[in-house]
Amino acid sequence: MPRLLALGAALTLACVLPAAPAAAQSYLAKPQVVGGNPGPAHNYVCPNVDAAGSALDCYLDAARHLYTMCRHVKSIEIIEHGYEQSEAGTNAAKSASCVDKQKLNIARPYQAALREATVSRQAVDALRSLNEYWMASLAALKWRAPESDDEYKQRTGTVNGDLEQRAGAIRAIVATVRERPAPSTSAAARDKKAPR
Repeated sequence: MPRLLALGAALTLACVLPAAPAAAQSYLAKPQVVGGNPGPAHNYVCPNVDAAGSALDCYLDAARHLYTMCRHVKSIEIIEHGYEQSEAGTNAAKSASCVDKQKLNIARPYQAALREATVSRQAVDALRSLNEYWMASLAALKWRAPESDDEYKQRTGTVNGDLEQRAGAIRAIVATVRERPAPSTSAAARDKKAPR
């Protein structure tokens, strides 16, 4: 009988533990089975954040990761067609599709990160600014005539560093606010009752 109880407890624990990562990242789209393929087993949107990571960490990782993916797609178009022809006709269809897809992929983590950052108005504003910069950077992946190869690579290559710097600032703001001691409720009540 004790063995049966131990087995039952182990099965119950095994059923409960796998549910924790899904609940922790509920803001991510669920993998769907398409044509018999179960989809990626790992987190595609923010691959450098584990299942216990916060929504803010996921968004900050996703901004850098998803920009890099579209930058690689654009690089392939440039290799295939050259700078001058990379935007001609349907040549830019792959990168346009990538940008549209990544905007959809990042929407839920962005909203979850905004909710998490509400501990500080400054953090929310910085997060919104980072998102605007990310969107503008995706739009700026297009080659601008008469840009040279080095100029293009310099312009598009600095974005990840900028995103990382902004992410570090946001993390610092949130950490500072969370470390601050909460005001004492008794002191707040005393201040309300004190005659002025």
